[in-house]
This record gives sequence, structure tokens and C-alpha cells, in this order.
Amino acid sequence: MSKIFIGVLLAFWSQLLVAGGDEDYLEIREAFRAGNAARVAEYAERMKYHVLSPYAEYFRLRLSLVTAETGAVRAFLARHDGSFVADRLRADWLQILGKRQQWATFAEEYPKLINREESLQCYALQHRLATGDKTANGEVRSLWFTGRDMPASCVTVFDSLIRIGAISVEDVWTRIRLAFEAGNTGVARNINKYLPRHQALDLQKLNAVIKDARRFLDRPVSVQSRADREIVLFALLRLLRSETNQALARWHKIRGQFPEADRSYFTGNLAYWAAIRQDSRAMNWFMDATTGRHVYPLSETKQAWKARIALREGNWKMLLDTLGQMPAAMQQEDVWRYWRARALKVSRKNSEANTLLVSLSREHSFYGQMAREELGEMLSVPADEYQVRPEEIHLMEQNPGIRRALALYRLDQRIEANREWIWTIQHFSDEQLLAAARVAQRHGIYDRAINTAIKTVARHDFSLRYLAPYREQVHTVLQQHQLDEAFVYGLIRQESRFISDIKSSAGATGLMQLMPATAKWVAGKLGLQDFHTSLVTDINTNLQLGAYYLKHVLGQLDDQPLLAAAAYNAGPGRARQWRDIRPLEGAIYAETIPFNETRDYVKVVLSNSMYYANNFGHPNKPTLKQRLGTVAPKR
Repeated sequence: MSKIFIGVLLAFWSQLLVAGGDEDYLEIREAFRAGNAARVAEYAERMKYHVLSPYAEYFRLRLSLVTAETGAVRAFLARHDGSFVADRLRADWLQILGKRQQWATFAEEYPKLINREESLQCYALQHRLATGDKTANGEVRSLWFTGRDMPASCVTVFDSLIRIGAISVEDVWTRIRLAFEAGNTGVARNINKYLPRHQALDLQKLNAVIKDARRFLDRPVSVQSRADREIVLFALLRLLRSETNQALARWHKIRGQFPEADRSYFTGNLAYWAAIRQDSRAMNWFMDATTGRHVYPLSETKQAWKARIALREGNWKMLLDTLGQMPAAMQQEDVWRYWRARALKVSRKNSEANTLLVSLSREHSFYGQMAREELGEMLSVPADEYQVRPEEIHLMEQNPGIRRALALYRLDQRIEANREWIWTIQHFSDEQLLAAARVAQRHGIYDRAINTAIKTVARHDFSLRYLAPYREQVHTVLQQHQLDEAFVYGLIRQESRFISDIKSSAGATGLMQLMPATAKWVAGKLGLQDFHTSLVTDINTNLQLGAYYLKHVLGQLDDQPLLAAAAYNAGPGRARQWRDIRPLEGAIYAETIPFNETRDYVKVVLSNSMYYANNFGHPNKPTLKQRLGTVAPKR
């Protein structure tokens, strides 16, 4: 019997085993969720030779993990060493060990854990504090300063530091402010207990602010104590979220009763919310907030918006000053390196600016492209793109983690499949990443193909990073609506990663992520008979509806791709509202969009468009700056 025949026979038998147990996996998963140990055990036996047998074993052991013997747990971990399910079970086991304070076993297993969630980090800190490790104090403090609620295991270590004074009363107030800024009043209530009784927040007053901040501030308010001042500041913050001037008017009446640091704190928040609303007064308020002997430090988010308002107002000196005050890591972000270079050019420091631009131009990003164009270079991709060999793809398809992920995708268990895939590729070389991306492409899992190809560091394949499936169907609708192919592909890539049946948390569906109301409206405009929303996942229907809507928003917004992308994500009304009273450079418009998601979205869509135009070999393709254009003033 030839080796080729044996190989074909083994491959066929392997596929038969995989397909035969698919329904068993779905059954064991449901039995696990229901806590039916007998049913889980039954299906685990049936799945012994299935590609997903490690999951079946996990489900079986997980149900008895509280009473399982250490030997049985360690045998599973050894059997599946290095796998996603092993790390998952180890994390589950460590939760139990931490709660029981079985520190000897915990200390052995915790260093082997890869995915370390906060609750387990805090159990590890509990153990270190118990052994007298003073270096743990700094790590506990870094977890303390958040407006989020924290796991119970973290509360224990916070209590330990508060008892010895390593977390001070001032630190408690700082976290209360963070909680108030995040709108998490429950966190503020919980940590209020750490304040001395005579300094604690009056919860009755806090409830009054939560119920109606405007009404609370319209009554006579006391600001004699720290607690009273914090509640009044919180009430002002709640007003600021919805309107600037009403909060400002009330602040003017009482600001003289606050110490300088509190005035700086409020003014920093006033400036931030004004900047979000693109209010030109924000610049002066930022200056007021950061001037004086007792300045309350701006958060990184507020520093970013101080830079953005300087950019929007064309104040390049203030921009340079603000960038220089950012933390070192923040200064190294591509966005701030690019705008620093632009500001330096305005200051005629061309040599320093070009040094930044040259470094940035090597990066495959929106601002990398902008830097190249600033230097007078056009978009280019590496001439020596790596082409994966067929044998590399075949070898990758045999990787156990990849096989498990593919099986989960086939079962439409996308969340679990993504986790398995991401885990498997985490230490891959560039060549392995590109082989895995080709496997994903071969199986129609386009989002994984793209996201995997993006991870390469030195060897790239831009045809994988910028896949173009469904090109015949796309071409048909583009001809009907006279749309730019590269722009449409750039948008679809960002919207859905070419997953035809994807549905967002907001309810948008399909390749071009159409909301039900939008799809219904367009269907009416197109005169589609017997239309119902389930048709939106059909590729041809989705493209037809999405292309019409995109052409519609382009027509409403000066045929400008930048504004159309902003409108497609956030609505045409907002895209118009974000214009200025004077013409605005497109890149500045993009960077000062108030919504984080939309700001990132428009930059990625236009950057994508450049790569697609390059891959498609479009003649006379516009530069990125031309695509961004100049945004006309508000009408």
C-alpha cells in the first residue's frame, strides 16, 4: 500500500471522526451549562477521538473541580500543556485555590498561567503580602486608582494596605473622583467606608445629586467640608455631561469657596467637555486649569483633548507644549509623533520634524502613510512580500490548535473559536502567521485571515492584510452607483471583516453593517418587493442596500469620502455638526471627531482605501491627503 494512499486514507478517517462528533460537542456544551455531570460524562466518552476532545475533558473536569484531586487536575494540565483549555482550567483552579488560601499549590501554578485576570492577580498579591513582600504594595496601589468596581480578591489587598496607611485618605478621595467621573456611583459608595466617619460622603446628598443634579445645585449648598465639596463637584460634572453653560453659570456663583486645586480640577473637566463639543473656549479653560501653584493633574484622556483642541484652533505652540507634557509612552503613539512633526515644521524645525517623519513613515498605519506623504513619498508595500508555500499551509492545517479553531468555526461557535485561534497563533513567527492566515482564507474565515496577517513584524503579505472577497458581486453594485472600489472595500473591511452574517451589539447586520431601519428605508427607495430584515445577511442584498446608502451620504456631504465615512458610522447629522466655522484640513477634522469609535473608524477606512487602490492597481489613485481633502465650513 503506497504512502500516498495511506496519507489520503488517514486524512479521510480524520475528517470522518471530526464531522461525526460535531453534534456531540453541541450536546456536551449544553449539558455543561446545565450542570448535568452524568450527561457530560456520557458525551465525553463518545468524543474521545474527536478534535474537540480536550474541550469535552475540560467540561467534565470543570464540573467536579471543587472536589477534584490535585493529581487529576495536574494530569489534565500536563496532557494538554500549552493549550487554551489547559490555561482556562488552570485559571479556574487558581480561583478555587485562592479562595481557600491554599497558597503552596497556588504559588506553584500561578507562574504557569498566561491569561491573568485581575481577580487572580489580586490573589497572587494576597499571597505576597502574607509572606511580607513589601514590593507588592506598589502593584496594589496601581490597581487601586480606577473608577471601576474591582473583584472581591482585590478588596482584600486594598483593605491590607489601608490598615497600614499605604493607601491614604487622599488616595481614597482620588478614587472617589475617578468613580464619579466614570459615573460609577456604586464604587464611590463602596469605598466611602474607608474614609473617617466625620469625613465621609453624605449618602443622602449623593442620592439627591443622582436624582437631579440641577435641582440640587439650585438650592443653597454647603462646601465647608471636603465631602460637601466633592458632592457639589460631582453634581457639576453631571451637568457638564449634558451642557456646558448651565454648569458654568452655577460654578461662577460658588467657585470662590473652593481651594485652588479644586478649581483646577473642575476647570480641567470643563475644558475637556468643551473640547469634546468642539467649543473654542476649551483652549483658555485648559490653560486656566494647568496654571497656578496647586494644579490638579490632567488625565491622559484630557491631555489628548487639550492637544486636539489646540490642533483644531491652529495653535501649534500650545500643541507642542501639550505634547511635551504627555507621559513618555503617550508621546510615542503614532498620532502624537505625527502632529509633533507637523508642529515642528510650523516652528521651522524641519530637521527635527523630518527625523520623526522618517521613523514614522516605516509604519503601516494611517499616520505612517501621512508621514510618507509629508516627506513627498507615495504609498508603497514591501517589494519582497512573503509568499506562503503550499507545504506550509498543509502543515499549518495539521496544527492541533488550528484544527480545534476550525472545528469551532464550523459549528458556528465564533467566540470560542476566536479565543482558540488567538491563543494558538500568539507565539507564531511571521511565516507561520501568514500560513495560518492562508488557512483561514481557504476556509472562508476572512476576519481571522486579516487579523492574523496584520500581526507580522518583518515579513508581510498585503494581499492577505487587505483581502478582497466577493469582488464580482461588489463590482456589480459599484457600477450601478459609481462608487470607488477601493473606498468601498476599505469600509467593508472595517465594518465586518467580510463576515457576511455578522451582527453587531447595536443590531447592524451583514457585510456593510446595516441597521434594520436603514435597510428598510433603502429597500423602499429601491422598490424591493417582499423585503424583510432577514434578507440583509444575503451578500448581494446587503451590498445593494449598503452601496445605495453610501452613495446617498456621499451626495449629502460634498462627495467627500472622509465625511461619508464619518456619516456611515455616526450619522450624517453628526458628520455635519463636527465641521468648523472655517475650512478645516481633513486630517484635523478626523483627529478631532469627539467619538472614539468614529475617530478611529474614519482613519482606518481611508487608510484601507489606500492599500486597496494599490493592490487593485488603480491608475491615478489619489493620495491619502487628497482623500481627506479640506472640510468646508458649517453652512
